[in-house]
Amino acid sequence: MAFYLLRRLALLVLAVFIASVVIFVLLQLLPGDLAQVLGGTQASPTQVAELRRQLGLNRPLTSQYGSWIWKAMHGNFGTSPLNGTSVAGQLADKLTISGPLILASTVLSVIVAVPLGVIAAARHRKADGIALSAVSQLGIALPSFLVGLFLIIVFAVNWRMFPSQGFPLKGWSDPGRAVRSLVLQTFTLALAQGAVLMRFVRSATLDVLHQDYIRTARAKGMTRTQALFRHGLRNASLPIVSILGVQIASLIAGLVVIERTFNLAGVGQMLATDISARDLVKVQGTVLLIAVVVLLLGFLVDVAHLLLDPRLRARA
Repeated sequence: MAFYLLRRLALLVLAVFIASVVIFVLLQLLPGDLAQVLGGTQASPTQVAELRRQLGLNRPLTSQYGSWIWKAMHGNFGTSPLNGTSVAGQLADKLTISGPLILASTVLSVIVAVPLGVIAAARHRKADGIALSAVSQLGIALPSFLVGLFLIIVFAVNWRMFPSQGFPLKGWSDPGRAVRSLVLQTFTLALAQGAVLMRFVRSATLDVLHQDYIRTARAKGMTRTQALFRHGLRNASLPIVSILGVQIASLIAGLVVIERTFNLAGVGQMLATDISARDLVKVQGTVLLIAVVVLLLGFLVDVAHLLLDPRLRARA
């Protein structure tokens, strides 16, 4: 088991290295010149060349990459050339918004989707089971931004229960306002994520529904739903954990749309703004952080599989 974990950890490190190379190369291929952007349209070729020298853009690409990744390994993602602020500091600030949003929406989707998915599987021939499946399909079909706009109209504009835009300037020093400002966004993300997760829970549960241990549990007096919750869910958990990891990764990628819809100054909003401004230093740091988080999720999914399935532990 220890050897398996070390091997997966080595693969994680290799994947992060490859991702960093791909990110660096792709951003270098983008059209335009940061020195020209900073110098403006009136800058002379000499001034642009001097800016390139100051920014280190005249160095070989291998030297630029080596300097960037070495600093990133020590938590230093560089300094934005446009505003002179620390990229790591800005990421930390934005994560205080995006982090709780991702965590809250994931927890909410799991709390709702897992039991409803099991019920939909246990009663898949009944009217309520069919209705739950139909609702989950509708949740998958609806675009997140459309759901967000609907929640804004109903709960922010008409009923005035929650704010529709922004995050408090005082941040989490005012917990009540901070939580209220993330409620609609959390439900928007949780709906799409929970609908997909519920479909996978239903499918995984149906696969174990006719297993011998389920029939044995029912022979002992349990209902089908009780047998599924007590004995079947653990065996159905492997594909559920896998899709949950994928869902969280897609959730991170979908932050741009949600934060734009709700004018939320999180990581996604910052990334979209930095791409428009061609602040490649911040874009590199942000995309690398996202890539590391996604790859780390894959590693944690593998570890969860190892803990849940004794057959994998026996082969590890």
